[in-house]
Amino acid sequence: MQFEPVLRASKIPSSRIGRLFHYGGLAVSLGYGAASEAVRRSSQTDHSRAQTASLLMTEANLNRLVSKLSQMRGAALKMGQFMSIQDTHVLSEEMEQVFRRVQDAAHYMPDWQMENVMTSSLGSSWRSHFSSFTRIPSHSASIGQVHLGVLKASSSPTGREEEVAVKIQFPGVARSISSDLGYLKLLLGASPLLPSGLFLDSTIKVFKEELADECDYTREAKYMRKYHDMDSTKLDSRYKVPWVWDGSTEQVLVMERMHGFSVGGTVVNTLSQDDRNQIASRIIELCLWELFEFRMMQTDPNWTNFLWNPHTRQIELIDFGATREYSKEFIDNWLELLTAAITKNRDACIEWSRRLKYLIGGENETMINAHVASMELLGTPFRDSTPQPYSFARGSDWVRITENIRAQIPIILNNRLTPPPRETYSLNRKLSGAFLLAGRLGAQVDCRNLWEKVIGQT
Repeated sequence: MQFEPVLRASKIPSSRIGRLFHYGGLAVSLGYGAASEAVRRSSQTDHSRAQTASLLMTEANLNRLVSKLSQMRGAALKMGQFMSIQDTHVLSEEMEQVFRRVQDAAHYMPDWQMENVMTSSLGSSWRSHFSSFTRIPSHSASIGQVHLGVLKASSSPTGREEEVAVKIQFPGVARSISSDLGYLKLLLGASPLLPSGLFLDSTIKVFKEELADECDYTREAKYMRKYHDMDSTKLDSRYKVPWVWDGSTEQVLVMERMHGFSVGGTVVNTLSQDDRNQIASRIIELCLWELFEFRMMQTDPNWTNFLWNPHTRQIELIDFGATREYSKEFIDNWLELLTAAITKNRDACIEWSRRLKYLIGGENETMINAHVASMELLGTPFRDSTPQPYSFARGSDWVRITENIRAQIPIILNNRLTPPPRETYSLNRKLSGAFLLAGRLGAQVDCRNLWEKVIGQT
């Protein structure tokens, strides 16, 4: 089923009481919808978990969820988007459909609410910095919206008028993270929509910390500057990072406007196979450099964060809110684990998994086999015996591998004794997203060459 994108103004509830009211109303309406469906099916005798889930995920309730999350935005929506990428098919098909639809049904702040955020962040004379500013956003996401403008020469870091993108955070999102996730936990924890082995408490705790970081635009500006400074050192001319305006604040981030288009959008269908191969190759290579050389990674794999500029032939990197730094010890150990998986060294794979706390001892053989199998499958593109360039296209060996990985996930969720290491939530999310993008592009990438190039220099 296809859904037409809808972008419209709607007041974003900003107070805890206001958001509680909306989430409470959502719970009541979902319960009412499920009860109505139960009455309708009262003649049926199937009371299985799947049947209970289907009572909740009726078309009417899907519409209720989409409508409310589109209005609320914030932590619950962001978590759902991340979970739908982090572990393939952890969410039910119905829940994944909800988050896909919400992405296309983004609400944005009405003009008065946007004006309040700009005034409180930049002062009442904020418009004096801009020679033009679009009042309606070009894009609306989970925690903020993006406007386009032109920074005056007197305010511009280049001394010239410059086109900029202005990211404005929704009011109340940062201070309502805990309460929003608490409401989400109540909604999901009382339903059969999530697998029992997800360790929901741990997932929410990690995500709460990550989202608090994302809501601090001064932190994002710091990492954007770090990556921008690497343009002439560790990053090469194949990538471009925008500069950041020094007047940016915790809730308003002003940056150089990029002119590429999303590498996951429909426009990529017009690209040549060579361009698709190059885009996928550069993003996978960047992941490896971030992990094993920088030990710093932008971990949000949303395709809109990576733009392809066909004129400069650069990958433009535009969102650094989810940037994470990793300790040398963790990365060294994770490299050992991935190397063991690539070489299919089962004993070493188990040993390094225990050092990293993927395994803690006491796991049954079913769990160990599923974990090792999933790691070895992940390492397939980088294996020296794998034919290169490696195809991620439909009908390729990668499709079989992803199906096999998906088959391991329920086994792992039902048998693991501990949640995964904290660092791996973000790391796995980015790697999964990079491979998904390569599949979306139908790309062919010499993954083994990238592995040897990066690991040989670290």
